[in-house]
Amino acid sequence: MPAAAVPSPKFRARLAGVFEALEGIASTYGQVFILGRLVVRGDAAATAANILAHERLFRTGFAVSLLGVAFHIAWVALFYDLFKPVGRRVALVAAFAGLATCAMQAVTALLYLAPLLVLQGGSALSAFSPEQLPVLAMALLKLNGLAFQVDIVFFGLWCVLSGYLIYRSTFLPRILGALLMIDGLGWMIYMSPPLGVQLFPFIAAASAVAEIPLQLWLIVKGVNGERWREQAAAAPGV
Repeated sequence: MPAAAVPSPKFRARLAGVFEALEGIASTYGQVFILGRLVVRGDAAATAANILAHERLFRTGFAVSLLGVAFHIAWVALFYDLFKPVGRRVALVAAFAGLATCAMQAVTALLYLAPLLVLQGGSALSAFSPEQLPVLAMALLKLNGLAFQVDIVFFGLWCVLSGYLIYRSTFLPRILGALLMIDGLGWMIYMSPPLGVQLFPFIAAASAVAEIPLQLWLIVKGVNGERWREQAAAAPGV
């Protein structure tokens, strides 16, 4: 493409920050707020009644979660494009980790919808008694939660690798990279889910300290375009 037609690195960085923020909002709204409102812990019958009584809200949560996958793919692609001058191989591995996160996020979104399909299954699920369907729906919700935890582990790996790239870059503050690496290590604790659940308040705090400043910096300031071009010019094959 002609140089004038290629968006500037500052614009691409701001766009990455916007998509990162949108993905965070979509995932949190769908997986945390809506499910938190409808799921009654330890009570399958009450949870099933809530889902059926608020079907539109439940479907909205599914749609928003699925939209979050699209935001995440765009965000991962933009980050790869921005940081390949820093280290092409590390940026490529980070992109693969990000796409694995997106894949698990899509699986999680499908599992999100599964309980409603079960509860409205009709003759297709006639082998199950009416009392068994809420139990099956609750089991699928738990599977959704486990898939979400796997998603978080891959996201943690992306954070560690991307944090390293930010730290090595000359066009973003190094502190943002250091904080993102710490944040990523926290999310990767979900490889042992019980420990991740126990330490969640600390992990969430580390996430807020790392991810929110990064998003704001990207949206408001972008990157130092001159330094990005210098690093890109010095990088082989970029």
